Amino acid sequence: MTTEKIDNISVATKASVYFDGKCISHGITFADGTKKSVGVILPASLTFSTGAPEIMECVAGACEYKLAGSDAWVKSTAGEKFSIPGNSKFDIRVESAEGYHYICHFG
Repeated sequence: MTTEKIDNISVATKASVYFDGKCISHGITFADGTKKSVGVILPASLTFSTGAPEIMECVAGACEYKLAGSDAWVKSTAGEKFSIPGNSKFDIRVESAEGYHYICHFG
């Protein structure tokens, strides 16, 4: 099931903009201190580094991703999630003009 709404949060109103505007996200904090980000990746091929483990949840659009150490590209569409280990890297490519809309769950 795709997450459509998140209640009872604090939102960072200033966006984090990466890769010359190809990735834009806002940080959110829950009452218990849990942090996530919500954003969009526009058409591009990008490489991200992680500190903590992450789970990427697709809420709209689609992407293909490749985890460090793998040669396989895997498609992720609305309602699907994929996990990235901490202290790692992953490649992501988005081809549709709709972009890849996501929630990033940290830790």
